[in-house]
Order: sequence, then C-alpha cells, then structure tokens
Amino acid sequence: MAAMLEVKNLGISFGGLRAVNEFSISIDKGELYGLIGPNGAGKTTVFNLLTGVYKPDTGVIMLDGKDITGRKTIEISKAGIARTFQNIRLFGGMSVKDNVKAAMHNHFVYSPMAGLFHTSSYRNAEAAMDGKAMELLKVFELEKDADLMAVSLPYGQQRRLEIARALATEPKLLLLDEPAAGMNPQETEELMDMIRFVRKKFDMTILLIEHDMKLVSGICEELTVLNFGEILAQGKTSEVLKNPDVITAYLGE
Repeated sequence: MAAMLEVKNLGISFGGLRAVNEFSISIDKGELYGLIGPNGAGKTTVFNLLTGVYKPDTGVIMLDGKDITGRKTIEISKAGIARTFQNIRLFGGMSVKDNVKAAMHNHFVYSPMAGLFHTSSYRNAEAAMDGKAMELLKVFELEKDADLMAVSLPYGQQRRLEIARALATEPKLLLLDEPAAGMNPQETEELMDMIRFVRKKFDMTILLIEHDMKLVSGICEELTVLNFGEILAQGKTSEVLKNPDVITAYLGE
C-alpha cells in the first residue's frame, strides 16, 4: 500500500535545544496511526512541522508522493493536511454553519467585488458552501444546531464541530491533537466511535496525538513513541505498549 505520509529524518532546534531529532514515520493511506509520549516529548512540535507552523532544519516531508517540506501553512492545507487542536479553536462568535464554511475558501473562490455587490458568482459559491456545510453537519449530527453560536455548544459537540470543520478543507491526512482532552469516559467512548466513523466514511488517513491509552490501544493500528524529541519505539500498537522502555518512560510503571 502506498504511503500517504512519508517523513524522513525530520529535525528542528530552538535556541540550541534539539526539540525534534531524526524523526521518521511512514503512514499508509487509510491508516489510523498514533503518536504518543510524555509531556514535552515533541509531539505537538512534529504536528507544527507537518502543518508549516515551523520549518524544519533537516529532513523531508512527503504527502501522497508530493514534497511539502518547508511550505507555508496555507499551501500545506491546500495540499491536503488538516488538523485539530488540544484546546478547541472554534470561532466562538460565529454560527456552527459559518465555522464549517470558513474552512471551505480554498475550494470556493470569488473576488472581493463579487462579495461586496453579491454578484451571481458570490451567490452561487455561498449556496454551494451552505449545501456542503449542512451535509457535513448532518454527518456529525449537528445540523439542528447550524444557526447557534459555536461557543454555546457543549464540549463534546464543539469537538465534533472542530473535526467537521477540518474535514471541510477536503484533506488527505487528518491530524488530531489530543481530541479526548477534557472528556469524561463516556465522551471518550463516543469519540472513539466517531474517529472510526470518520475514517470509514471519508476514507481518511489519520494521525493522532493522545494521552488516553484506552483510546490509543482501541483504535490505533501502529504507534510511534517520542521521548525528548527522539523516537523511543515504533511499530504495532500492541507490541509498542508492551515495550519496557515505553512503560518506563511513558506509562510510569
């Protein structure tokens, strides 16, 4: 199976500190892959490198066979990577539907003049975005909340909305940064079901950062463990979680 994401020898330093060193990973199309490690291990830094927030000092990032190393965030988004954040970053003062529509402007373009004068190109683009947004909201059982302010949604629904918004960019690879953060056990179970559903429904490749080991072991086929910016272990989830070095460094046993 072809790799959706191929990363080789990725590295970055901040003020002389090597935050990520010689990071390599290969994720097949359609795979659900986990990235775990203690706080400060470099996981979010890896996400920031993959999405163009940081430019790597070394290494190569290939997305679906295309070199995206060092590209700008907007270029990487257009190439097909979307992400969510540990701390949900919705537009709280905008409606649920408008949050989803805000992610679609890579695919629906009209000129400022068209927007100002509400020309036919503007109306057609807005109608198409409205239709697609409602389709996505229906998939995530949020269509009845379309006109509510995003900030008014319960926490679990805000997480669903954030994932729906990420999918509105039509990504090839979805990065989920600690999606279970702040959730109770029941919400985490529902989240696991939703991630499985997203993978199947959208034929999505997913890379997941998570501290909840029940979630990780329940849905991730393969894992990479980071510690102090370097790979500690890598392979099948069941094998990695039994690795004595992983248990010592991460699970604290």
